[in-house]
Amino acid sequence: CIVQGYLLAVSFQHPESYQTMLPGITETVNRLGIPLVADLGMTFRIITVLTLTAGTLFLMWLGDQITERGIGNGISLIITVGIVAQLPAALAQAWKTFVPSGVTGTSQVNPAILVLMIAFLFLVIAAVIAVTQGVRKITVQYAKRVVGRKMYGGQTQYMPLKVNYAGVMPIIFAWALLLFPTTIVGMAFQNSRTARQISDALSTGWPHYIVLALMIFFFSYFWVATQFQPSQIADDLKKYGGYIPGVRPGKPTSEFLDFTMTRLTFAGAIFLTLIAVLPSLLSQGLNVPQITAQFFGGTSLLIIVGVMLDTMRQVETHLIQRHYDGFLRKGRIRSGSRAGSTYNRGEAAPQTTLMWLYVGIAVLVIGGVAIFVYGR
Repeated sequence: CIVQGYLLAVSFQHPESYQTMLPGITETVNRLGIPLVADLGMTFRIITVLTLTAGTLFLMWLGDQITERGIGNGISLIITVGIVAQLPAALAQAWKTFVPSGVTGTSQVNPAILVLMIAFLFLVIAAVIAVTQGVRKITVQYAKRVVGRKMYGGQTQYMPLKVNYAGVMPIIFAWALLLFPTTIVGMAFQNSRTARQISDALSTGWPHYIVLALMIFFFSYFWVATQFQPSQIADDLKKYGGYIPGVRPGKPTSEFLDFTMTRLTFAGAIFLTLIAVLPSLLSQGLNVPQITAQFFGGTSLLIIVGVMLDTMRQVETHLIQRHYDGFLRKGRIRSGSRAGSTYNRGEAAPQTTLMWLYVGIAVLVIGGVAIFVYGR
């Protein structure tokens, strides 16, 4: 609810982001029929709305303070902490599900299930990191030009095009549009059998997955079409003397960028579809608790990975700007025999090195937990 409340409140604070109102409104309508108290009077409704709105605005203010005075995006960090806070409950629920206690008090554990789940979790996390960080590098060369007595240009640079350009927004919009008709149908046609069948079909089963996949594809291309402007990029390259080797400047460059981004968006949409349906498949097919299955995919995993990578990148940037070393390399204390290497320049470790370091640490921790559980 914090995520949806933030999306609703930020729409009113920033008028340019009205496209985020739909998820918040849908979540609000979806919560209307939940009997939280015995008597839903008008006073209770007004106080509840004011309390939730004030709390959401306070969280937004707190997030803005973190963004201005700290490191990382404050709102994203608050959302991530809210998701990660559910991890202990998810682990406890998974333990109760896959490690049932017998009558004698001994635990009947199936180590194969635990090992497969742990391996699959790391595979999903590695895939999310790879796709989130994945880019297609477009070579851009700049022509040489003389200005006064100085020569400019003649360099080769790379234009990165992200595979998952839309991020998590297509999944949020798709889920919002799926929840909206089912909620309205359930409230307006409570006694209709056909309406209940349609609502159930859109909530679970293959029709639900097919419609969800189509919506994710649509919103992925819609987001790229509204945010990525190949014509403007082509004009800027032509203005500053840049060109893509083998492609003429101007309209051909715009068409090339649009064609390349279309193919990348197709791959990113397939990835988002798999990530979106994975928690539901695990929950319904393998009886994995929903609170545990959400960490295997969906918006939760995408938000956690994206925010963590962005925060690490900002921390690394601040360290380098203040003449400190990165997370891994201690450049100033290396031996003199490596004076000409990159270690002595205080450069940060590559992202692949950081990724494999954290993956290795996580494998060791999870492996130790699995061995401990199997030993019991």
